[in-house]
Amino acid sequence: MIDWDVATSTGVRWARPGPQVSRAEARKVVAELRDLAAAVQEPVRQLTGLAGLADGGKIAIVDRPGWIRANVDGFRVVLDPLVERLQERAPAPGGSVLTAVGSRVTGMQAGLILAYLAGRVLGQYELFLPPDPSLPETTAPAGRLTLVAPNIVMVERELGVDPHDFRRWVCLHEETHRTQFTSVSWLRPYVQQQMTEFLLASDLDPASILDRLRSAADAVAGAVRGGDGESLIEAIQNPRQREILERLTAVMTLVEGHGDYVMDAVGPSVVPSVADIRTKFSARRGSAGRMEQAIRRILGIDLKMKQYEQGSRFVRGVVEQAGMATFNKVWESPGTLPSKEEIANPRTWLERMDRSSSAAAG
Repeated sequence: MIDWDVATSTGVRWARPGPQVSRAEARKVVAELRDLAAAVQEPVRQLTGLAGLADGGKIAIVDRPGWIRANVDGFRVVLDPLVERLQERAPAPGGSVLTAVGSRVTGMQAGLILAYLAGRVLGQYELFLPPDPSLPETTAPAGRLTLVAPNIVMVERELGVDPHDFRRWVCLHEETHRTQFTSVSWLRPYVQQQMTEFLLASDLDPASILDRLRSAADAVAGAVRGGDGESLIEAIQNPRQREILERLTAVMTLVEGHGDYVMDAVGPSVVPSVADIRTKFSARRGSAGRMEQAIRRILGIDLKMKQYEQGSRFVRGVVEQAGMATFNKVWESPGTLPSKEEIANPRTWLERMDRSSSAAAG
C-alpha cells in the first residue's frame, strides 16, 4: 500500500537544507542537546512525580533526513502488519502491477509530507522502533527521544532567544513525553491499540470511499480558501473512525498539553528566560502566511497546536485546583483519562474522580 523506500528517498530529496552552521558549531550543538536531554530528566521527575526510566533511555540527535528515516522506520512498525490484514480482507483488484504502482504513488505522497514536516519538527519521543536483535522477539524496544538539531537552531535564531535556554526548554517537552510513556506501562499499548482499531475500521466499500474522497477534496478547498473546516484526516473518516479518533485525540491532547505545561512550569530556575521564550514561540505559531496556514490545516497541524493549548489548560486547571498528585490519577488506567469534554472543563474530570474515590471508599 505504501512503498516506504520511495517515501524515504522522496522525503530526503525534497527536504530543505537546514541553517548554515560550521562543522565545529554543529558538533557543539549536538553535544549540548545530548547533555541537556539528560540534565532535564530530574527536573521533569520532580515536577511531575513520575519515575521515568532508571537509565534515562536512548537519545538521538538527528538532521532532517535522519528524522525522515526514523519516522519511516516507526511507520513501518505500526502500519505494515495492518496493511497485510487489510489486504487479506479485500485484495486489491488488478493484481500485483496495480498494487506496486499504487504503493509507489502513495510512497511519493508520504515522502512529500515528511519533507514538509522535517523542516518544522523540533523533537519527538519515538514510541515505535524497529525490533532490537538483542531483545526477545516478543519484547517491544523502548522508545527513543529524538531532537532535530537544525530545526532547533533555526527557530532559536528566528526568535532571537537565548539558545541555551531554548534548547533546554525544547528538551523539557520531549523528556516529559519519555517520562510519561516509560512511567505508565499501559499508555504505549493503549495508543497503539487505538491506532490499530482506527486503521482496521476503514471500510473498503467503493461508494463509501468515493464519498470520503469528495469530503477530502472539500477539506482541501476550504483550507486553501482560509476556512476553519476539517483537516484531511478528519474528512476521510467513517463514523466508527471518528469515535476512535476522539479517544486517541483526547489522550494525545493530554500528553502534549502535559509536555507544554512542564516546559513552562519548571520556572526560571531551570530556564531563566522561559517567559520570553514562551511569548515569542506562541507568537511564531500564529504568524504563518496564508499558504502555510492552508497546508497546516490540510495536514491537521493546526489541530495539534490546539491540542497543546487545550491540554496545557487542563493540566494547569487540575493542578491549581487539586495538586499534582490528584492530576496524576489520569495515569492510573484508560478509564481515568479525561474525555474531550472534560479536557475543556477540568472541573468535570475532578468531580468524576471524586465520585470514583467515594464509591471505592464506600
